[in-house]
Amino acid sequence: MKTFEDLIEEVQKPGLCHHCGGCVTFCTAINYGALELNDDGMPQFGDRDKCIECGLCYTICPEIDEMQEETRQVAGWEPPMGRVLDTAVARSTDPQIRARATDGGVVTALLVHLFDRGHIDGAIVTKQTGPFEREPWLATSRDEIIEAAGFYIDSSHGMKHFGHDYSTYSPSVQEFRPIMQKGLRRVAMVGTPCQIKALRKMEALGIVPSDSIRYSLGLFCSGNFLFDEKERQALEQKGGFKWQDVDKVNLRDKLIVTLNNGTQKTIPLAELEFMKRFACHYCPDYAAEYADISFGGIGAEQGWTTVITRSPVGRAIVADARGKAVELYDFSSSPDKPMKVLKTIQEASSRKKNYSRQMHDKLVKEHSA
Repeated sequence: MKTFEDLIEEVQKPGLCHHCGGCVTFCTAINYGALELNDDGMPQFGDRDKCIECGLCYTICPEIDEMQEETRQVAGWEPPMGRVLDTAVARSTDPQIRARATDGGVVTALLVHLFDRGHIDGAIVTKQTGPFEREPWLATSRDEIIEAAGFYIDSSHGMKHFGHDYSTYSPSVQEFRPIMQKGLRRVAMVGTPCQIKALRKMEALGIVPSDSIRYSLGLFCSGNFLFDEKERQALEQKGGFKWQDVDKVNLRDKLIVTLNNGTQKTIPLAELEFMKRFACHYCPDYAAEYADISFGGIGAEQGWTTVITRSPVGRAIVADARGKAVELYDFSSSPDKPMKVLKTIQEASSRKKNYSRQMHDKLVKEHSA
């Protein structure tokens, strides 16, 4: 049986750790202090002697391929990029949510609708906690859900441990522990593809509190980006702007920076590779393939969100919110538009899978040399 020692050798040392926090959060010996997060959000031994070598941390790691078939069965995954029941473009009907949102505010709108309907007691989201700081958060009211709306390229590595680096990534899996402590049984989770996959692995293993996560909402992900001082300075030079003039930041097929005067500056994703988190170069999942519903701005008009429904429960959520919490884009004049949107997502997914495969092959070659 492989243990945390193997996770260090196979995932951490090559730089493939996603910092999702699952291995620490669900360590069987967590109450004894076997594992912990260091100041940079990296899992490490708190006390090696307290590790009971159960192998759970290794099995649930999203970078490890153990239980891949079981995980796919839980999510109903189908090639080439997960099950797709429906493709739509939508936006929130609430002006307050749209004003805070990056695209159409559909994720926030659906969460608020689920909460108002009494279908969830809370939602795992992320919230801004300061300049260039963001952390995972268990929101338990509609105001807290709305407060977390929007995209910020300024989130911290850790929930309680802030290192010197800042990143668009936030380790939301760590919020599972408060779920257990509060005894919540109906929670929605918003996460990146690697976080959603970790959740599905937990479901396949029957790990508590995965049964408390009723709905998984996944975000399209080109990668997560480090956002320390040198990266911010480089972006100012590339985009020709100053951060004190920035009103909003969005990430679609390019980085879109909206200034206070309404001017938009764009930077191609290819020019952001220097600030991408190392592990993200090896992740093949762009479209959150294991989620109930996947969301992103790519393929949609400005102010709207692309929505891919993947499971029957996801389809039911959208159907119940349609015309109430969310407005669907009218495709009557362009009936082939949904297929064009889906093709755009499939192309982005294929590019990320191919790039990930190339990077993995390169890493294997370097380690075998």
